[in-house]
Amino acid sequence: MTTARQHPLVEILKTRIAIIDGAMGTTIRTYGMTEADIRGERFKDSKKDLLNNGDLFSLTQPKMIGDIHRRFLEAGADILETNTFGATTIAQSEFFVDDPREHGGRKDPAFYQKVIEDPFLKKLAWEINETSARQCREWADKVGKETGRPRFVAGAIGPLTVSLSNSPDANDPGFRSVTFDQVKTAYAEQARALIAGGVDFLLVETIFDSLNAKAALVAIREVFDEDGVELPVMISAAVGRGGETLISAQTTEAFWNAVEHVKPLSVGLNCSLGPDLMYPFLEELSGKANVAISCYPNAGLPNPLSPTGFNFGPEDMAKYLSDFAKAGLINIAGGCCGNTPEHIAAIAKALEGLPPRALNAAEPVEVSR
Repeated sequence: MTTARQHPLVEILKTRIAIIDGAMGTTIRTYGMTEADIRGERFKDSKKDLLNNGDLFSLTQPKMIGDIHRRFLEAGADILETNTFGATTIAQSEFFVDDPREHGGRKDPAFYQKVIEDPFLKKLAWEINETSARQCREWADKVGKETGRPRFVAGAIGPLTVSLSNSPDANDPGFRSVTFDQVKTAYAEQARALIAGGVDFLLVETIFDSLNAKAALVAIREVFDEDGVELPVMISAAVGRGGETLISAQTTEAFWNAVEHVKPLSVGLNCSLGPDLMYPFLEELSGKANVAISCYPNAGLPNPLSPTGFNFGPEDMAKYLSDFAKAGLINIAGGCCGNTPEHIAAIAKALEGLPPRALNAAEPVEVSR
């Protein structure tokens, strides 16, 4: 028998603004890892460069990943994200499968069918997701017990390296390199592995293509129904200067209308522009959605001369996020690209004591166990 209950994070969101962690990739770079470090013994013979495959560090450098989780928790994070932004067969194929375009071919549904059926990629994607979830779970439980303050784990599900909405071929606008069902299959495998690793929520994030996100949400629903499990779902989009999702070009309101039926625990904006340019779009979403609102922007725009690669330091992010809070716009706050544990610590301190956005219109989120 399963019993339905309101998720404990919902009660927290009614009384204070919850803090989500910062950028795993940015923080990894501060450790000075090399190609040899990410390969380790296991992947030493890989034919392609792996250093940009940050998810792989969960397998080859688990102590570093654990240290990053610890630092974000000590900075004040209530929610840890798993190191699984690109942990699908489709995304991992970029690092382990020869690109047919280098030989006069192209990536098409036949290519990606082989990818999602590839035993090596299937096993690798599962292992990254489950391992990363367990690493987060271990640190969240450890620090939660030590501090007497519960910490939560969000299974991070990223946007993929392919688009269902746009053609990669300017001369063939009807062409799609991948099908909806192929994307759904990859996401379903990721969701199952994250659940097996013990996450509290599934977070579909950095959405630039709403159709990709739709495939992820359909996959999650099917996994829940088939496996008899139910977890809260969090949704977060990336928008451009006009406030539209970057590829599918849905406005903020249209995006909410497209995902409202999921009844997510939260919906929000992340990555994208810096917080200085995100305000009007966050304000619109906050006015339309009847669930918790999350916001974890980039630390400004990219700047190769900055130590983190982005313009804003901890004090800047703290100021902007506190402005959002004072305007009554947010329930969950943190940082995306360019945000280190020091940024999250500054944000957490600045938001301490500030009231969260009212959740009076939000429906209770239930989870079955």
